[in-house]
Amino acid sequence: MQPKPAARVAECPMTILNVVHRTLYRYSAPVSFGPHRLMMRPRDSHDLRLLDTRLSIQPSASVRWLHDVFGNSVAIAEFAERASELLVISSFRAEHYPLQEAVNLEQYAQRYPFSYDAQEIPDIGRTMERHYPDPEHKVDAWARRFVEQHTDRDTMAILLGMVAAICNDFSYNWRDTMGTQDPLITLESGGGTCRDFALLLMEAARSLGLAARFVSGYLYDEGRVGGESVVGGGSTHAWAQIYLPGGGWVEFDPTNGLVGGRNLIRVAVTRDPSQAIPLSGSFTGAANAFQDLSVEVEITADQAGELNAGGGNE
Repeated sequence: MQPKPAARVAECPMTILNVVHRTLYRYSAPVSFGPHRLMMRPRDSHDLRLLDTRLSIQPSASVRWLHDVFGNSVAIAEFAERASELLVISSFRAEHYPLQEAVNLEQYAQRYPFSYDAQEIPDIGRTMERHYPDPEHKVDAWARRFVEQHTDRDTMAILLGMVAAICNDFSYNWRDTMGTQDPLITLESGGGTCRDFALLLMEAARSLGLAARFVSGYLYDEGRVGGESVVGGGSTHAWAQIYLPGGGWVEFDPTNGLVGGRNLIRVAVTRDPSQAIPLSGSFTGAANAFQDLSVEVEITADQAGELNAGGGNE
């Protein structure tokens, strides 16, 4: 097996992407559904311009839209019918403008440690705080390794080292259960899903006093060639953002060793993974009524050679 590539800063021209996210729940008998919360629609930004969006739900549901506390677009679906299947298909078409150059930091932030601007701290304060217990300081020690390895204290080199270490040294383990495992479990087991890897990176960065956020969205690979659609790995993808003066909220994808927005389509940005679930809700029926869940993500690009590579496990 060839080693995974080291973390790299991504660059790529504009691409028009077509994303279809299909989720199917199956039950052994008709059940009634409580309200369901959907986070599948990205926001317009300087690097993503929505051209068209569609949402299909069976059985039929009334849908209302809102923005959560982070400004993410959220749909609330309410059902009147019972059914033995729940099918949600979210699709959109968008112009994607990834980063065109390497991350540029303010001079004072190029060497670690540095302090955030006093005017920014009230707005990023909670994202700097540790969210998970680390009584034996194992995550702290893991993060400090990369500071000690770079005697010049180059901020980006320290973070790139963390990203590359997770990409190269940890095993990606697909998991069909909901939720994200504790960073200590990820660190001690040496494996996890993309959500687990993102959370470990976030807590490691926070242990160094850096602000970090969780991102849920989609991953594609513009390097594939041909004209056929390529179905992804079966779910959405997750990564982290770290706030760096001059660079802003920089995307770090430890699962794939990527830095920058080249292959990433943001949908939800939150303080903690529990706040960024693509589809959540409840049903009322027999205790053993639930049979299975299938999730498919398909991404195609309008230009030949700009096609999807797959998703990750939530």
